[in-house]
Amino acid sequence: MGETTERVTVVGGGLAGCEAAWQLARRGVPVDLYEMRPVTGTAAHATGDLAELVCSNSFRSRSLTTGAGLLKEEMRRMGSLIISLGEAHQVPAGSALAVDRTRFARAVSEQVAALPGLRLIRRELEEVPSGLTILATGPLTAQPLSERIGELLGTEHLYYYDAISPVLTAESVDTAVAFRASRYDERPGDYLNLPLTQADYYRLVDAVVEAEKVPVRSFERFFEGCLPIEEMARRGRETLAFGPMRPTGLVDPASGQRPYAVVQLRQENHEGTLYNLVGFQTKMTYPEQKRVFSLIPGLANAVFVRYGSLHRNTFINAPRHLLPTLQWRGAPRLFFAGQITGVEGYIESAASGLLAGINAGRLALGENPVTPPGTTALGSLLRYITDTGREAFQPMNVNFGLFPNLPVKARGRRKKELMAERSLRDLERWCLETGEGDHPAAVREA
Repeated sequence: MGETTERVTVVGGGLAGCEAAWQLARRGVPVDLYEMRPVTGTAAHATGDLAELVCSNSFRSRSLTTGAGLLKEEMRRMGSLIISLGEAHQVPAGSALAVDRTRFARAVSEQVAALPGLRLIRRELEEVPSGLTILATGPLTAQPLSERIGELLGTEHLYYYDAISPVLTAESVDTAVAFRASRYDERPGDYLNLPLTQADYYRLVDAVVEAEKVPVRSFERFFEGCLPIEEMARRGRETLAFGPMRPTGLVDPASGQRPYAVVQLRQENHEGTLYNLVGFQTKMTYPEQKRVFSLIPGLANAVFVRYGSLHRNTFINAPRHLLPTLQWRGAPRLFFAGQITGVEGYIESAASGLLAGINAGRLALGENPVTPPGTTALGSLLRYITDTGREAFQPMNVNFGLFPNLPVKARGRRKKELMAERSLRDLERWCLETGEGDHPAAVREA
């Protein structure tokens, strides 16, 4: 590829912005990366590190028979920085890829800051930059810039609220109660499990429903894939037992029986000193969280280093405004990436940043933008968020329900295997045709 002196502006130093900056720099395109933290903070972030994870520390399943696992493999083959460093700083999590969030964020910060031709600028932008730009400001876009984006697009933003799971110290968990196991795994597993009897479970559910909550205004909505536990409990007394507290595939060694319900704790950091409550996103007040979660067997003396909380997530009406290349329909030199596009999840956000970086780089180098085949995980996700026939748009995780049908009939796991095989085959062909894919030699002096 040829050289260019045009600088690309990337706004936002989260997963999507860092991935976009990486893809640009490895193609020899100079980048100005703007990140407002730590000069301007947010309601959810605690540090000034790039790519700080504020919710779970899990990138979800690594299996190719899941949408998230397949998307990670596609990103790996396309030279993803986020996947590479995620795997370098992973912690035990069964079949999932979970990371030590502190080491991961520091590694991303160091790698990105050292990219040739990149300037990291720590200040808040209140206007949409002119020139070739990627807006990857994320779900916590600051109000001034959010208003400018709304004015630019000529439509109202859509909002929903995301909930964060609490984190506690491993040493404060009662090891006489907790047992280590992963579902259906005969070996010692990667999760700490806290078993509940029926009486334990109902006592906890009632306390969750009755607990004092942070006020939520009438227009606020929750993403169905990340509901607060109190919202699930409100829908029915057994909902949690069939959701994040399902005991399927687990046997309590103390009783030899499957518990009525279970709370799983997932390792949070490399040292194994911190764990988070899997699926326990909440909008309860902090004092109530301490009181209610202490009712869980094994957590009577739990020490929480972070309580659950709520923050506003912002996304645009992508089907109306974005091309599958992630360019704004109103101006092809403006790209959007990350959760602001309506993709939901860490990996999905980073993947959108990967494609935006590729395409902004191609424009800077005088080439046409590209879109992965619709049979791939990334291509199917892009097709969903940019489908102009979609009237009621809501954020979406990658999943096999978004993929086009197979030419042959198949069901269950075999169907997913065939879809994954087709995806990787079509991605390989696309990479050869476009010249994209993993080309590490393109990064100079890194």
